[in-house]
Parts: sequence; structure tokens; C-alpha cells
Amino acid sequence: MTRTALRVAMRTHPYTEALKTGAVEVKGAALEFVEVKPHIAAFRMMVRELAFDICDIAPTTYMIARAHGVPIIALPIFSVRRFHHEGIVVRPDAGIDTPKDLEGKRFGVRAYSVTTGVWKRGLLQNDYGVDIDKVTWFVDDEEHVEALKLPANVRHVAEGTSLAAMMSVGELDAACTGDAGVGRVGKPGDKGSAPILPENLRELFDDPDRRDREVYFRNGVYPIHGCLAVREELLRDNPDLAQAIYDACTAAKTPYLDALRTGTATGKSAEKDYALMQIVGDDPVPYGLEANRASVEALIRYSHQQGLIPQLYAPEEMFLPL
Repeated sequence: MTRTALRVAMRTHPYTEALKTGAVEVKGAALEFVEVKPHIAAFRMMVRELAFDICDIAPTTYMIARAHGVPIIALPIFSVRRFHHEGIVVRPDAGIDTPKDLEGKRFGVRAYSVTTGVWKRGLLQNDYGVDIDKVTWFVDDEEHVEALKLPANVRHVAEGTSLAAMMSVGELDAACTGDAGVGRVGKPGDKGSAPILPENLRELFDDPDRRDREVYFRNGVYPIHGCLAVREELLRDNPDLAQAIYDACTAAKTPYLDALRTGTATGKSAEKDYALMQIVGDDPVPYGLEANRASVEALIRYSHQQGLIPQLYAPEEMFLPL
């Protein structure tokens, strides 16, 4: 039987490894995995060049691209998950004691459309009443979707500097940590010099785990950071392919879930997922649109509130109802 050859850019996780080794196959398809380092570069290759048949991509990048007419559609296979009370740091001399104090301040985030930034702004606006239009957002990287027009309160850093450098000299009041903000000097994944940051930066939120739990129990939103985008033409030509991909991803995840539930999974991913299970239950990487509807609706709403997509799309317009 002839199998459709597919070029795939996908990160390696305990729940995708069986696909990448060939232990689990997609019915009717032969997967050719292309490793892109750092994987974030694959996002741009997909939305700008349709470089892959299937790409593990940031969901906000995907939704912005689809809204701008890029012929891709996502399956409700969500890889990376995390909550967002942790990872916002403030300078102690900035006069920021509560989230509302961010209004009128300067906040650093790698790119305005980076998914971490969208989730954190959504949390600040919808759960803490912050007027995000009164915050000046500084960015030091380009947006993946070139057609995106940014709001007027977004500023690019000066040539030759970075968010980390601005924070170190007091030109930022608050920022995201890690690759989404001041945790890097160059592009994400670069092995350059480590950023030099003030030692007395502090997290905006105390007890983030408790706050994450409270928000999740209130609204059921479990932030998504990865989805599988597929070329629409491919699915039109192969009507059974979407379900076959979904079934294979589910099968690849099953042994990892079994190991988590029996406490035998090890490694950094397992440590993170054990912690998430204390909040969300025994599946820390749930697939399927219905299981993730609240999260998808929230990300669509936040993206629209923040000027990234032109309208409030139905979840089924952005993710196949599998």
C-alpha cells in the first residue's frame, strides 16, 4: 500500500518520542522528521514558507497566520502546557506592588505575539483588571507572522540592545522571564553570554502555585503552548489523515501517561507533569477539542483583546473538532 510521505517538524517529548522512533505509525502516512534547532525557527518556516506538511507550532503564531490567510489548520493535539502566575519579574524600585501598578509602566516580552506573553497579558487583564493598553510593551525580536500590525503601545528596543540590557540599567520596570523575556540576550536558543540582571528582581505574584490552582478551578483554563498545524491542501486530498494523525499521537502518549499514573516516569518532563497533575488531574497533556475548549476559547479571546486576530473565532474555526 502506498503511504503519503509527510515532512514533519516536531519537538521531542516523552509523549511524541514513539512517533519519532517509528514505534507508532500514522496510518497511511510515512513521516519524515526534520529537526530544526531551535525549534522556534520552524514556526517562521511554516507560516512564511509552508516548509512542512505538519509542524508543532505555537498556537498564537498559528492563529494569527490562519487569520491572515495562511492555508494551514491545527489539530487539537496540544504539547507544552504551563500556568502563568510565575515568570513575571519586577524591579523593586518600580513602584509595582499589585498587578494594577503595571499600568503606566514598561514591560519587556520577547515578541508581542509570543504565546507566553499572550497568556500573561490575558491573565493580567481578565483576572486582575489590568488595562493592558496603559502598559508600554517593549520587544526585542520580530513577530513570526510578518503581516501582523502591532498596537500603538508596542515598542521595539533600540538597535544593538536587548530586554535584558534594558532591565539591567532600569529602562524596564517589569518583564517576562526565560526565553520569553529577560532570560536571554540573543535569539531564543542562542548559546551566547548569559544576561546580567539585577539580583533583587522579584516575582510579581507570591505563591504562584496556589494562584494557578485557584484560577484553574474557577475557569478551567489550562494554557496551551503547542499545537499541530497541517497544510489544508493535504487534508483535503487525504480526508482520513487528520483522524489518523490524532489517533497516532494519542497512542504515542498512552505509555507515558501510564508511567505517570504509576509513578514510574522520570526526567524533567515527568517532574513538571507530576506537579501539573496536582492541579489538572491524571492527564497533564490532554488532547481533543472538547477536553480543551475552555483553554482554546480563552486563547482566542485574549488574542482578539490584544489586537492579534481580527475577530472572535469559534474554536472549530481554528481547531479541527477531533
